Amino acid sequence: MPAPRLLLVLSENWTITSARDLPGLVRIAAEAEQAGVDAVMLSEHVVLGPAAGSDGVMTNPRDYAMPGNQEPDMPWPSSIVLLSAIAQATERLRLVAGAIIAPLRHPLLLARELGTLDLLSQGRLVVIPTVSWHEEEYAALGVPFGQRGAILDEQLEVLERAWAPGPFSYAGRFFRFDDVWMEPRAFRPDGPVLWFGGQRMHPPLLRRLVRYGQGFNPLGRPSDDDLARLRRGLLDAGRDPSQMEMVGGIRGTFPDPVGPADLDAALESVPEQVQRGFTTICFKPSMYIDDAREVGALCRTIAAKLGALTG
Repeated sequence: MPAPRLLLVLSENWTITSARDLPGLVRIAAEAEQAGVDAVMLSEHVVLGPAAGSDGVMTNPRDYAMPGNQEPDMPWPSSIVLLSAIAQATERLRLVAGAIIAPLRHPLLLARELGTLDLLSQGRLVVIPTVSWHEEEYAALGVPFGQRGAILDEQLEVLERAWAPGPFSYAGRFFRFDDVWMEPRAFRPDGPVLWFGGQRMHPPLLRRLVRYGQGFNPLGRPSDDDLARLRRGLLDAGRDPSQMEMVGGIRGTFPDPVGPADLDAALESVPEQVQRGFTTICFKPSMYIDDAREVGALCRTIAAKLGALTG
């Protein structure tokens, strides 16, 4: 089986670089590209409230930030702005705007920002639109939390039209406008590549994947039933399931509240993921190293180990 592509999670690496050293994240991305990594991913929040850590903050700060396990002052730089800088510092690296909380923006503004980034990067942008989980963030921005899924569905319709030749109009429950143009359009004729993800294959997620998705990036390990539902949905829509990029990942187990995880142990799950159809594996450097200067070597080590594991 071919070795999977590598996706470096660039968010949340605050144990190896300062949250205020954004040029340092750009350098990490450039080093990852030189080491053969296929893509980097940034996630986002606009603001966090006291309930960000309602389930108890992560035991080890190297772990993934998940719903309800973060300090309210967890740093989240603007992923769109930061990916623009990375686009100029790299040539082939895919730029994954992960967890773009779409309902917090007007879809025309979102289409403009993402389309511009796609054009700037010459078609290297991947976007993961999501509704996210933090109710206090929605309240701060004046967006109804309970209607976020319906808002996203309208936004996806608007984005599709915005990235096609104008003029275009839209009349929905949340958004309405007539005869507008958006130029220059995105680099790709149908706009940036869209991935979707979630904790389970609920009906709205399946519908969005089948209608718009080119990649599935689940939160956690999806069940066999989830994967079967996705395959059936794609086939029923006349789509080839093999064309859906499947994104898995490794997650370290920490021996104590401060130390790094063992890389070899984390990689043990990869052959089984590849057997299940996952073709891209994400990893977060700070889980395994203490110094940002070691990122390039870590990427090359992971690539070599994946090649050995998958034959």
